[in-house]
Amino acid sequence: MNTQTASDGSPALSLFCAFALKQAVEHTILPAYIAAGGAQVEATFEPTFRLLTRIESGARPDVIAGITGTLKDLAAADMVMDPRPVARTGVGAAVPPGAAAPDISTLDAFVSVVTGARSVAYSRSGPSGIYFAGLLERLGIGGQVTARATVVDSGPTAAALLDGRADLAIHQLSELILVPEATIVGPLPEAVQEYTYFSTALGTGSRAAGGPELREFLHGAEAHAAYTANGLEVFSEKA
Repeated sequence: MNTQTASDGSPALSLFCAFALKQAVEHTILPAYIAAGGAQVEATFEPTFRLLTRIESGARPDVIAGITGTLKDLAAADMVMDPRPVARTGVGAAVPPGAAAPDISTLDAFVSVVTGARSVAYSRSGPSGIYFAGLLERLGIGGQVTARATVVDSGPTAAALLDGRADLAIHQLSELILVPEATIVGPLPEAVQEYTYFSTALGTGSRAAGGPELREFLHGAEAHAAYTANGLEVFSEKA
């Protein structure tokens, strides 16, 4: 990642951001924040568990956006401050470009599509992949599906649809969008849907003005519109 500095020569703000929020934050929210007069931002986009590893190793970002449970744990350990819910996303499915979107609106239809796929791509370590692997076992189809699955170590699972490794991809909806060539079928049926909740928090060393201002922008109207446009639902504990 490239280090940036503000116009007055001071260091850029440091933002750690979960990969599921990357499309909205990197391409819409941060440009709007800077255009509105905000400080330059050095952003790191990785899965939350990798951001956690960085923080446990001593990194202290000004602002972090990640999985709510992880941020609450970090706050309890005095590594971040004031976690605040911001958005959530569900798990969805995608198929290769030009492929007909199958019906996954019911549990029976979803099981039929998953078991009938040549290969299903899902994440090895992200929350959606961990959930999906467990779901397959609960549905009694784990051995049948995983025997020919494409397990992706990192990055969007839908990339496996473009090179022929898989003909069905399972991932968080906000991450399926990262591969625009793929056709998003839609969310999993509500009976087996799993939501991942995201919050923002301030780093314990966050600068007096810049860190809180950036965090507030992540909760503003422009940010809300960006989340909605990128497969996320705006969420707060009052929602």
